[in-house]
Amino acid sequence: MGYKEISIKLPTSYQEEEIKQKIRKNLRIKRFAYQIENKSLDARKKNNIHWQLRISVFSKEIRDGKFVELPELIIPYKKRNKKAVVIGSGPAGFFSALVLLKAGFETTIIERGSDVNKRDESIKEFEKNGTFDEKNNYAFGEGGAGTFSDGKLTSRSKHISKEKQFILNSYINAGAPDEIKYLSHPHLGSDNLKIIVKNLREKFISLGGAIHFDTLLEDLIIVNGKVTEAITSSGNIKADEFIIASGHSAFETFRMLISRGVNFQTKNFAIGCRIEHPAEIINMAQWGCKNLPGVKAAEYRMTTQGKTSLPVYTFCMCPGGIVVPSAAYKNTNIVNGMSLYKRDGNFANAACVAGINPENLFGKKATASATIDGLENLEQSFFEYSNDYHAPFCSIQDFIDKKIPSIIPESTYPLGLNPAPLWDLLPTQISNSIREGLIIFKKKIKAFESGIIMGLESKTSSPIQVLRNSNGLCEGMKNLYIVGEASGYAGGIVSSAADGIKAAMNIVECQ
Repeated sequence: MGYKEISIKLPTSYQEEEIKQKIRKNLRIKRFAYQIENKSLDARKKNNIHWQLRISVFSKEIRDGKFVELPELIIPYKKRNKKAVVIGSGPAGFFSALVLLKAGFETTIIERGSDVNKRDESIKEFEKNGTFDEKNNYAFGEGGAGTFSDGKLTSRSKHISKEKQFILNSYINAGAPDEIKYLSHPHLGSDNLKIIVKNLREKFISLGGAIHFDTLLEDLIIVNGKVTEAITSSGNIKADEFIIASGHSAFETFRMLISRGVNFQTKNFAIGCRIEHPAEIINMAQWGCKNLPGVKAAEYRMTTQGKTSLPVYTFCMCPGGIVVPSAAYKNTNIVNGMSLYKRDGNFANAACVAGINPENLFGKKATASATIDGLENLEQSFFEYSNDYHAPFCSIQDFIDKKIPSIIPESTYPLGLNPAPLWDLLPTQISNSIREGLIIFKKKIKAFESGIIMGLESKTSSPIQVLRNSNGLCEGMKNLYIVGEASGYAGGIVSSAADGIKAAMNIVECQ
């Protein structure tokens, strides 16, 4: 069987037969099989927007070419009298637990929130009447924060090809569309993720794993650098290996770890707000038309830095999505974005944030503990402004002009908007930098200034980072690993899951 890799261009509304016609014409063959390796939208010229596909073709009529198999994650299994406890059921926690289970460890996941169905009910209740559930919200519960998001699967992390293939194949086996293997910007959508995480859980249990929901990690018993027990709200659990994948919102977990001698340092992160526009404005600006057959919704990514300001950039865009109240704790008010797989909503949103170092934001001698305190105080201050979960807002042009709006526009945010001097609620450095960034951004996207800017976006990444080796083992500890967004080294679904896998594989290879 011969092999050839080719690149082709196709209209956005192409059908499968058009791929086959291109292959026949390009390679002059009649019988073949093919698979799409990569698919990306080329929208550089509005009068010629098209898909760019890279395709592997297999045929006896091809006499040259050698197919290169993708690297595979090999998990060596053997019977072990070893127990592992994983804290957190998000991507980092789940995939580290899955690897350990497949390697023969008796593996237990503990999750502070409930299963995804109960979590979904709590979130709907919150958005309906403002009743906040500290166990089940957009930050906590089965699947982690990523379950109720856009479900982006892009990653800038290098050297994770084996791990990435394992993750994507696991998602596909749990119900994700095959396209996530080849799209240049794949996403799952929150509607798919709620099904996928349930299917992954059922597979994990069928393999012999255990998951304890509604179980909060309260403390660790550490003797001479070795964790012997996890103290939880449901009782103590003894184990040989411990992995913490609690996400970047679990402040009480960070404080407990610091009190137990786990070393953290501060790191650069970003805070700002979320911006929202009618989807047609973004589509017109990016494509020159209100909709494009074969493409869900237009996206954008912008970044800038003035001579005297902080770097400002858009982040985590949700085309056709909604803005959601993503508070992790009662009496804090923060926002985030979410979208469904079809991305067919009437609005588009994205974070607009400024990058900063905690020491510049909270003080020159900001420790990890002081940084968490400072961020929590900021999140509480946004709640105090509205005295509830209404999102403080103004239009983008109002933010630039420092003018409080008089009209509340239509928005996807479910708990309502509250007119506010948003520029005063943010730290001065952040506010001034975002204002300069918005002035530049409105020159790049037509009618950009007509959108609104709302709330506090404070969860782009963790502002602190654990000191650990390259495999996740905490400095000075013998069997404690911190992975994913909780570690400060990973962000997003794929990179967090890969970080968890690497830590688990290190445990496996050292046993």
